[in-house]
Parts: sequence; structure tokens; C-alpha cells
Amino acid sequence: MRLVINSGGPQGLPEWRKYFGEFAPALEICGRHEPLADPGQIGYALVWEPDPGWLASLPNLKLIISSGAGVDHILADPQRPVHVPIARLVTQETAGEMSEFVLAAALAITKDLKRFANDQAIGRWDTPEVPRMMRDMRVGVMGLGYLGAATATLLARTGFPTAGWSRSPARLPGVESYAGPQRLAAFLARTDILVCLLPGTDATRGILGAETFAQLPRGAALISVGRGSHMVEPDLLAALGSGQLSQAVLDVFDIEPLPADSPLWRHPGVMVTPHCAATPTRRERARYVAELIRRCEAGEALPNLYDPAKGY
Repeated sequence: MRLVINSGGPQGLPEWRKYFGEFAPALEICGRHEPLADPGQIGYALVWEPDPGWLASLPNLKLIISSGAGVDHILADPQRPVHVPIARLVTQETAGEMSEFVLAAALAITKDLKRFANDQAIGRWDTPEVPRMMRDMRVGVMGLGYLGAATATLLARTGFPTAGWSRSPARLPGVESYAGPQRLAAFLARTDILVCLLPGTDATRGILGAETFAQLPRGAALISVGRGSHMVEPDLLAALGSGQLSQAVLDVFDIEPLPADSPLWRHPGVMVTPHCAATPTRRERARYVAELIRRCEAGEALPNLYDPAKGY
């Protein structure tokens, strides 16, 4: 078996080989930029933002594996071999990192830490009249897939009144369920902190826009950790400017890295993080990929496959 890796560049290859040697010692590893004597011997590809047409040059691929939870970067290749299944890389470590990041962001919003950071930068001492507690802030999680479910569950367990919105009803301990387009307005109306963990599809593109923001309680906050395609940046800035939104924690952007001239960098109500909410270690990714390949070779069902009908 051979796995070609296009993730982390040539400098990351020794580490990939080390960890795959731990979890799949019989697996032969080669790098994207290493010469391939016979591309036909490559059965698996672990990739992030592969060059257009490159995957199509591997005639015997059995599985394409995204090096992250999203597959947009693979679908962007118009020449990709559409008959080859695509696996999303979603591990227990990913879910833990994402849920902890969102919890930290929700607490930062609740305790108004961005305001204090702004005050510190100019040497202003301004004590809030009534500090808020978790019980005062209703959190709503859009998207209750693997990451969303783990996040909503942790928020509820910690003490935030938590609801989730998804395509179909979900049963999660302590989490109120809203399902379908007809329940979106009611979900938004009860949400003080909106967390977006939806997949990136045509249906969800631009969902974080003026229409959605207007249905939130005035002064609500946003945590955007799903896909950059969800956000309509001018609408976000307008909502922040009008006071409809009070704060935003943004980890994903339509253009990454976020351009240096973006007004989001300098907005007093915005905290920007560099798409780091859930980045599993290379060792954890190697363990997960080794198990995927073992299952594929054994003819077993594979988890987290991209479904073209759903768009994720």
C-alpha cells in the first residue's frame, strides 16, 4: 500500500513518516513533491489544497483523505476524480479542541474580555455595572454534526442555556433542539451567542448575513468557526456598527490568511484568530488516517465520507 501526502510541505514529511511508522508500519509513504516511479501504485492521498489536476494523475486511487474537517479545497478542483470517495478528517481530538475553543470564546464574550483588552490598550479603567454569568447567556449552535454536537454538549454541561439548530431533530443531553428552516427564526430569537458550525454548502453560503443577524436579540454576539463562506463581511460590519451585534469571535474567513487591510483586524468588537479552533496534532491525524486505510483495505464502512447529495 502506498500513501501520498500533500499536507504540511516537504518539511512535514519526516514527522508524517514517524507517526505512520507507529500506526501503520507496512504503509509506504511518499510526498507530493517526491518523484513517483509509478503513480499507479498510489492507493491513498492525504491532501490539503491539492493542485488542480494532480489527483486525476493518480489512476488507481481508492480514497482521498482531507487533512482537515473541510473538503471544499478538494471540491474546488474541477478535474478531481469524482468516482473516488473523499473522507473528512474529524477525530476525537478535533471535537475536543473545537468544543473547548467555543467554550472559551463564549466565556470571553460573557465576561466582556475584548472590551477589557481594548481598555488596557489605552489605559482606561472602566468597571462594568453588572458582570454577566453563563446562566444569563443563551447559546445557539448552528449545525449539530460531530463537532457541533460535541460543542453544544460541553456548553450545556458547563452551564450555558444551550440550543442547537440542524436539518433534523437531535437528542443531546441538556440541549434544546430546533430543526429545519421553519424553526430557524425561533432558534435565533432565543440566542444571545450564535455559534456557526454548519458545513460549507451552497445552502449555507452567506447564512451569516443581514437576515440572520436581524433575527437575533439586539446586542447578540457571534462565534464563527465553521466555514469562511458562511460570512457576509459587509453585513457583519453593519450589524456591529448598528449595535445589532455587540461582539464577534471569528476563526474562519473566505480569504485566508485574512488580508492585512481587512477592517476586521482593527474593529473594537471583533476578535480574530487564525483558523486554529480545531487543529489535531499530526500524530492524531496519522492515527486516524491509518485506521481509515485499514478499514478501506478490509472492505469495511468508512466514517465521515463526503456525501455529494448533502454537500458535506
